[in-house]
Amino acid sequence: MKTTRQPSTQPALSDPLAGLLRPGQSVELLKELHILTRDELVEKSRALAAKLGFSRMSFINTTVAESTQSAQLPARIDIVTALHACNTATDDAIQFALAKQARHIVLVPCCQAEVATVLRKHKNASFGKTPLSEIWRHPIHTREFGSQLTNVLRCLQLEAHGYQLTVTELVGWEHSMKNELIIATQTGAPRGNARERLQQILQELNLQELEGRFLAPPNLN
Repeated sequence: MKTTRQPSTQPALSDPLAGLLRPGQSVELLKELHILTRDELVEKSRALAAKLGFSRMSFINTTVAESTQSAQLPARIDIVTALHACNTATDDAIQFALAKQARHIVLVPCCQAEVATVLRKHKNASFGKTPLSEIWRHPIHTREFGSQLTNVLRCLQLEAHGYQLTVTELVGWEHSMKNELIIATQTGAPRGNARERLQQILQELNLQELEGRFLAPPNLN
């Protein structure tokens, strides 16, 4: 089994994949590949992994976009995780997972601002003369609405590519407000109307400029 996670802001302190093992399965079958974009963090992570004896952890200094074509990574990945991946980094992780045909994807999105920015830009064209214009009255409401909408679009995107989803809390709200957990498992059977619904939402809310992010086909190797 191979897995990768992106991004990471702190060196790993434990081996979370141990819990994935089935009875009688050797831990040596598991391999973790971590994608990082800072030289110093890569070196610290490698040193800490060596110190703790995590010989199956590899740390690669590259971007997610570049990693889809990197010879350092296998053509297929079993599990992709992106924990508190800020703004569009979660979308990069989704594209990576689709390109690598990941069997499982685990996402905890964070600080998604791109959709809210586009919403504000087209607010008068969307619902300027309707009661729904109140969504744009206060910036915090626009930001939170944009954040929730971003994750709705991500879920539809994954369902359109044949993933079955579970959306729930990572931990209690008292521990973290960046708390939405999206778990996707490849079934090979796309939800029939997911792509259509995704396109309709983008059109209804004047978000067509984001079609390339949510509707583009994955860059398969």
